[in-house]
Amino acid sequence: MDYGPAPEDPAPAQAWLDRFKRRFGHFIGGRWSAPAQGRYFETCDPSTGEKLADVAQGSAADVHAAVKAARAALRPWQVLAPHNRARFLYALARQVQKHSRRLAVLETIDNGKPIRESRDIDIPLVARHFYYHAGWPQLLEREFPGCQACGVVGQIIPWNFPLLMLAWKIAPALAAGNTVVLKPAEFTPLTALAFADLCNEVGLPNGVVNIVTGDGSTGAALVVHRGVDKIAFTGSTEIGRAIRRATADSRKKLSLELGGKSPCVVFEDADLDSAVEGLVDGIWLNQGQVCCAGSRLLMQESIAVRLTKKLQARMAELRLGPPLDKTTDIGAIVARVQLERIERLVAQGVADGATCWQPDVPVPSRGLYYRPTLLTDVHPTSIVAQHEIFGPVLAAMTFRTPAEAVALANNSTYGLAASVWSESVNVALQVAARIKAGVVWVNSTNMFDAACGFGGYRESGFGREGGREGLREYLEPIWFRKAPPLRRDASRSRDPAPAERPLIDRTVKLYIGGKQVRPDSGYSLECRSTKGVLLGETPLGNRKDIRNAVQAARQAEHWSSTTAHNRAQVLYYIAENLSQRGTEIAARLAGAVGRKQASQEVRLGVERLFSYAAWADKYEGVVHSPPFRNVAVAMNEPLGTVGVLCPEQTPLLGLLSMVLPLVAAGNTVVAVPSAAYPVILGDLSQVFETSDLPGGVINLVSGRPAELL
Repeated sequence: MDYGPAPEDPAPAQAWLDRFKRRFGHFIGGRWSAPAQGRYFETCDPSTGEKLADVAQGSAADVHAAVKAARAALRPWQVLAPHNRARFLYALARQVQKHSRRLAVLETIDNGKPIRESRDIDIPLVARHFYYHAGWPQLLEREFPGCQACGVVGQIIPWNFPLLMLAWKIAPALAAGNTVVLKPAEFTPLTALAFADLCNEVGLPNGVVNIVTGDGSTGAALVVHRGVDKIAFTGSTEIGRAIRRATADSRKKLSLELGGKSPCVVFEDADLDSAVEGLVDGIWLNQGQVCCAGSRLLMQESIAVRLTKKLQARMAELRLGPPLDKTTDIGAIVARVQLERIERLVAQGVADGATCWQPDVPVPSRGLYYRPTLLTDVHPTSIVAQHEIFGPVLAAMTFRTPAEAVALANNSTYGLAASVWSESVNVALQVAARIKAGVVWVNSTNMFDAACGFGGYRESGFGREGGREGLREYLEPIWFRKAPPLRRDASRSRDPAPAERPLIDRTVKLYIGGKQVRPDSGYSLECRSTKGVLLGETPLGNRKDIRNAVQAARQAEHWSSTTAHNRAQVLYYIAENLSQRGTEIAARLAGAVGRKQASQEVRLGVERLFSYAAWADKYEGVVHSPPFRNVAVAMNEPLGTVGVLCPEQTPLLGLLSMVLPLVAAGNTVVAVPSAAYPVILGDLSQVFETSDLPGGVINLVSGRPAELL
């Protein structure tokens, strides 16, 4: 069946642009202001190349003005009655609905996505986020006791879902009592500016929401500004790494939602017609410009030929065309630089041996378009299987067994999302739990809701958007701002070391893979008290020792599949053995921290071991009920292997407090003990060895922290 053109009327959106004379400044303190440096840049319709408006290029001075306005508005916003904050969020949701068609058209002409996606997916979900978070201000004190808002939040959003990403970030930030400085992507700033207009319409207090437009330099100025208390970023992994480095020496809270290379795993018993529709939705939604796009197809060998033919037949029916046409399936790529990147990566994949198939569908004569593409014969190490293409390109591979499917799915540096297709509940749930991804859909894909947390790990970032988990990202413990900086107090009096040395020399070794081993360097470090008294010697670990420790920890990741009850029993056993040797360990520790603190560290260490053991089988997930016929199971799963650098002040208690909660949750650990007194390593190694702790779950490598980090 052929459909005639059904264009959406762009007149209301064009009229809104004309109202601002197609020239936009920054939105700071509730007012529109010209850029400090007087510079503007163009934003264009990617489907036609036509200029839409001139937008202010933000500088450090503009960012400073926005942060200053947000800081001034912070206290009044926080003391506002929770019910009144809720009313503002509710009003924003209503305004989004009232102006939904205008916002959908603006989103489409600025981004290039089909109007059906903007109208039917993005805008309703924007409103849903503000409605959902309008319910939180009056519940915060009861549901998050001992927590407070972070303060001034800097938010940087991408160009693929401009208004939806804005809602994901601004709604929970305002609900928690923060004020916001937001920088939209330079390719797609218009709906963020339209949202600023809505903020004025609902009477949102000046300075609560501030929007500064610009390129990457504007975002960089926001990240390093000292007046910002938290940074929330959605974008590429490369920029995420740079942001993490830039904030590493600050107290800024950080959440990152980065790239992905999500697998779609289709088993032979799957409903193939449903799987094909899921694949179409997973990779060709928004021209594949989605961080969680299902860009890797893993097919069981027995159905590979049949599924490929079905998929090709469905691709041949997809329509490329003007995004404002309601019959268009695939719109325009957002910018020429992105189109060139897609073409380059596909060419590299073909050079690596992949076979490229594209349907013979008409392509508009102007604009930035790329046909839906299927790559077969893809090797797991090919660039198209490992790199995020961010375009309408699907890389297909085959597998034979569920174990092989999991191995291929996890053969990625990313860990954002995945989907599993099978009519067997046992297979689907077992495989889903083993895939290293923050979100795994079963017999579906791209299911989002404000009540359900979304986010990844590995190179896909950390933190969550949406739900209780997402709201927690904008809160912090009340004590956090009052916490003193970590430092070693050299003036504290220490008990002198015993006058007589032991008859038999005590050799402290590294603890790797459940064994005490000598360091690769063959060197030892002297451990002295602040008065210069020699307390002992510890091994000087190096990069090879860290490598061995990480390898041992990786080989022990079966610890995560151990039942929570058994993990708790091991922690209780460690507490029992630590308590038995408490007097001996405290006496040895006294030379470094004093007799009183040494006794406290042993006593509190045993108490905390009991606490972590108690949590091991009680830190459970939840079941969300989104507003459609599905349930979302939120499972708390371990991160994997975690590196820990222990504090100096409390050699024993600091190590136990950082390492054992991770172990209780099913992680494996490589820890560098306190540089001030690493001799405690010998005692802990013996305690762990006698407590049924599997080898490799905890690995201790002493040495110079700066070298081992």
